[in-house]
Amino acid sequence: MAEILAVCRVEQLLHDSGIIGVTAIDKRPVEKRLRVRPLGLYGDVQANRKHHGGASKALYAYAEEDADFWAQELGRDIPPGLFGENLRTAGIDVNGAEIGERWAIGDELIVEVTCPRQPCGTFQRRMREPQWVKRFTLEGRPGPYLSVVKSGHVRAGDSIRVLSRPGHGVTIASWFQDADAAQADALEAAEAEGALSLAPEMREAIAHIRKSHLLVLDK
Repeated sequence: MAEILAVCRVEQLLHDSGIIGVTAIDKRPVEKRLRVRPLGLYGDVQANRKHHGGASKALYAYAEEDADFWAQELGRDIPPGLFGENLRTAGIDVNGAEIGERWAIGDELIVEVTCPRQPCGTFQRRMREPQWVKRFTLEGRPGPYLSVVKSGHVRAGDSIRVLSRPGHGVTIASWFQDADAAQADALEAAEAEGALSLAPEMREAIAHIRKSHLLVLDK
């Protein structure tokens, strides 16, 4: 059964040498049941609102299976929250989820898969691993951001059920590793058919791909 293993929110803001000066990546498990609204978990915050948080990135999920992979690769524990995730999952292929796929979590909460996590300098400083952003990117296990379709409560032990898939075939992993014009076409066609509504981050990424494609054609 697919389930939530841990629900994590910010423990404290930490000093960070990036442009913001602080980071809210220090997420840790919370035992109690927490309310989830359109902007995320009750009591959680994001320091850099330009790249984190907001309605399309209300929650970040990471799989225990992928954390186990990194634990073996790095020779260290990857406890829930270390990657800055809100939800540590088990039994569901979060990277194989289609963009626009919807999950029911527990008895109330419904979320939608919006886009993959993009690793950043803050994440690398958090991990203190050489070339961490490059390694994380090449491995292709980013985990998805989620928007909140229906508010509700969540706690460790809640079940996860896939409610619907748009059917376009573009997954979190495929977009993260090889976003191209063909996948952009599939996403826009699915949106035109009413199968999903693309997040602003995805629209921006698609626009960038279109622009890059035109520049190649002009050469």
